[in-house]
Amino acid sequence: MSAADTHATEPLERGLAKSPPPAQDLPASGRGARRRSATRQNRTLPYLLITPALLVMAGVLGWPLIDTVVLSFQDMRRNNLWGGTTPPWVGLDQYTEILGDSEFWHVFIRTAVFVVVCVFFTMLLGLLIAMLLQRVSPWLRVMITSAMVAVWAMPLLVSTSVFKFMFDSDYGLVNELLSKLPGVDYAGHNWFLNPTSGLAIIAALVVWAAIPFIAISLHSALTQVPKELEEAARIDGATGFGIFRFVTFPVIKPVFVMTTTLSIIWDFGVLGQVLLMRNNHPEPDYQLLGLYSFTQAFTSNSFSRGAAISIITVVMLSGVSVYYLRQLMKIGEVE
Repeated sequence: MSAADTHATEPLERGLAKSPPPAQDLPASGRGARRRSATRQNRTLPYLLITPALLVMAGVLGWPLIDTVVLSFQDMRRNNLWGGTTPPWVGLDQYTEILGDSEFWHVFIRTAVFVVVCVFFTMLLGLLIAMLLQRVSPWLRVMITSAMVAVWAMPLLVSTSVFKFMFDSDYGLVNELLSKLPGVDYAGHNWFLNPTSGLAIIAALVVWAAIPFIAISLHSALTQVPKELEEAARIDGATGFGIFRFVTFPVIKPVFVMTTTLSIIWDFGVLGQVLLMRNNHPEPDYQLLGLYSFTQAFTSNSFSRGAAISIITVVMLSGVSVYYLRQLMKIGEVE
């Protein structure tokens, strides 16, 4: 090798000497530290990204809940509200009075029956419509889905006004159609004089407004049922009900249970439908838990009693909420 070649290779050798060793030449402790640092960053990043949303939710949802709990242990009256004075602390007096009040338990039983009826018909009709969507042509499916989305998006005031007009005693469409039947005279019939028929109309309104969400959710679940399984069951001689029971329903069961749980929670909080149907002055026989809490707080001016009823309702629904969260976790594990 000549002297020129030797001088040419010296800068290259110095550059190689200064460059860091490759990753595979690092000591095991160095590679482990780098790997642990990357792992910590990967674990921390999701929490950092979700922190702003959690802070907003804590302010919007958490603080009102805490304030309601505190209010239920006080005796807030109108003079405290307008005067800005601190209401006296009464401990568990609000809860003992409510749980010992027979009127509260009558309202609770009425609400439970109302919820059972609403949830049963909501899930039944929603499932039937979802199965119908599987069997109609694509253009008809789009039309039905669009109509259901319009129903779902309709404001509560509008939908309630439509039902109220349909069952109006003087100009109601239902009375007019029934009166056309031979031997039937429903002219001037007031459906709301009887609380049973009045609550049945309110339940029909709740079911009608809830069906779109249930039907679209169940239809999405039905699209995930493998056609091969249904074909195999049909070849083995299974009937339509048998295919649904042993093949279809096990696949859509998580979504079915989740939507049922949501319907129970929503129907326990029905308030606006009853208020609007009864012109903001519902009779005692129309009291449901959500409305009962509202009237106790703002009609009887016992804000702490209304808060305590709300907390009792939340506690009663906590079991349903926990079951709903468990179903969400199971769906996440399957996915």
